[in-house]
Amino acid sequence: MKNIKIISGSYKIRGNDVDLQGMVFPLVEEFKVGARGGYVTVDGSAVAGFPDRNIKIMCDSADAYEANAGKAPKAQLQETDEQTIQRMRDRFDMLEDMTRATKKGDVKAMIVSGPPGVGKSHGVEKVLGKHDLIADIAGDNSLRKYEVVKGAMSAIGLYCKLFNYADKDNVLVFDDCDSVFSDELSLNILKAALDSKKSRRICWNTDSFKLRNEGVPDSFEFKGSAIFITNIKFDNVKSKKMRDHLEALESRCHYIDLTIDTEREKMLRIKQIVGDGMLNEYKFAEELVEDIVDFIDINKKRLRELSLRSVLKVADLAKAFPNKWEAVAENTVMKRS
Repeated sequence: MKNIKIISGSYKIRGNDVDLQGMVFPLVEEFKVGARGGYVTVDGSAVAGFPDRNIKIMCDSADAYEANAGKAPKAQLQETDEQTIQRMRDRFDMLEDMTRATKKGDVKAMIVSGPPGVGKSHGVEKVLGKHDLIADIAGDNSLRKYEVVKGAMSAIGLYCKLFNYADKDNVLVFDDCDSVFSDELSLNILKAALDSKKSRRICWNTDSFKLRNEGVPDSFEFKGSAIFITNIKFDNVKSKKMRDHLEALESRCHYIDLTIDTEREKMLRIKQIVGDGMLNEYKFAEELVEDIVDFIDINKKRLRELSLRSVLKVADLAKAFPNKWEAVAENTVMKRS
């Protein structure tokens, strides 16, 4: 299979036409004209960032590429900063749409995976939090049909919590509550609660004073929904036992990876959210906001955590110590060199 070098051609990625000038691909089929114009078919799997299949590169004629005896490189197609920011926006918009679908009961369960401090919880709670207003107006906490659960949780605690939110339109959000992933009993309860069967019945088959004391039956039908927010990237888990647990849960859930993995992506996310007004409540001058973002960018390799939380920590210091916030930040948010 000979290789070709693109002189003038493009390929649509995430809705955008990306210029492929200078890139080398293995040729699959010579230039043709189709319903949407001219194209040449190449092996996309030879270049990282493209689909692992044959793809059609749009071009005007056979003169838009030339034979190249060199080897097609495993090069990574690079996004521009604007494309990366738009991709992240699209993912977070999708997260909010999926949260609405979960609240309606159209989606039974969803897993949201991404690094700490990028706004995973904010997007979910912003959508669900609108329902707090209804409960506040009515003055009735029983109308709050969702709860965010954080930290460790036992299997029987999970069973009781699911019972309390078993009705349709109720949502339980497990935020960094990863202990439920590794405990077999908890996982079996979740598997029953999120089963694809029409009736999702959960049972507790051992005697329990806690259940009797709280008036929780030893079986009930769960009609609610669940959202799991986690820093765990399921694809990268090495423990076979843990991986088996996660696969069992993932098979019952929609899985959203927010695709913020690199230092560059985290920094662009920070610039995006700050640009959207994250620091407006501080009422800083525009120059100071730029200085805070520059401080994060310049010192990103030494920060204890490259995240939106770090930006807020530095902003707090800039408010408390306007004349020496950088010096204080070097000692509180950065690792010692």
